[in-house]
Amino acid sequence: MRKFENIKPVYSRKVRKVIEENYRVKTIEIEHDMRDALPGQFLMVWVPGEGERPMSIGNSNPLTISVASVGKVSSKLHELRAGDMVSYRGPFGRPFRIPKDAKSMLVIGGGYGVVPMYFLARVAKQNGMGVYSVVGGKTGKDIIWEKQLFTVSKEAFITTDDGSRGKKGTVMIEAEWLIGEKKIDQVYACGPEKMMLAAAKVCHDHGMPCQVSVERHMKCGVGICGSCDINGHLCCQDGPVFTGEEVLSMPDFGKRKRDASGKNVDI
Repeated sequence: MRKFENIKPVYSRKVRKVIEENYRVKTIEIEHDMRDALPGQFLMVWVPGEGERPMSIGNSNPLTISVASVGKVSSKLHELRAGDMVSYRGPFGRPFRIPKDAKSMLVIGGGYGVVPMYFLARVAKQNGMGVYSVVGGKTGKDIIWEKQLFTVSKEAFITTDDGSRGKKGTVMIEAEWLIGEKKIDQVYACGPEKMMLAAAKVCHDHGMPCQVSVERHMKCGVGICGSCDINGHLCCQDGPVFTGEEVLSMPDFGKRKRDASGKNVDI
């Protein structure tokens, strides 16, 4: 039986700044130094009358999230301006782990999955680690947070599906040769699930430790509703960060997920 010990306080704080990243993503900086937040963890952000949604933490001070406008809650969050109030719970979930003996890492961010990668890379650099980064998107307009990530990376690369920015192809075009050629101790990835599945497989083939951040539909964030289940694992408690070997053992990873109603559907 699971123990629900991760109940967190509800915060209501002022929006410090809103940044328009691209045609569908806005970054919201909040007047809150969330010192207990760790890279890879998430918040449950609340919009009265609409509901809650999980949001990756892009930075702890100021507390930062990036929101893609894809539904009722996210579209309401896009209406926020500096000085408005925003409510949330957290931080939740199992974070990324940085081995004590690791000296370098590769972070891979696809789409808005790049957001928690910056938080991780910043902490790693502060700890004296060398960081290599790959940022990917469908087109150049979909690339976000590359400037922030570039500032904390030893080397950074961009890929786009259509070749409008960086190298044409998926993030694995750059990531695979980096894994094979650079002295990298650990790989981290966040983005589309099929991308993370590819990263986990390449790391497995190279004997390289890997961690990925899995996104699933979450309603509670504390392990009660079960909507974020993936093959017996709850993303809100057992994840969202899993090792590459863990996700490779999950039959649904990269293939199927539960929708808002709980139905298992193809990705």
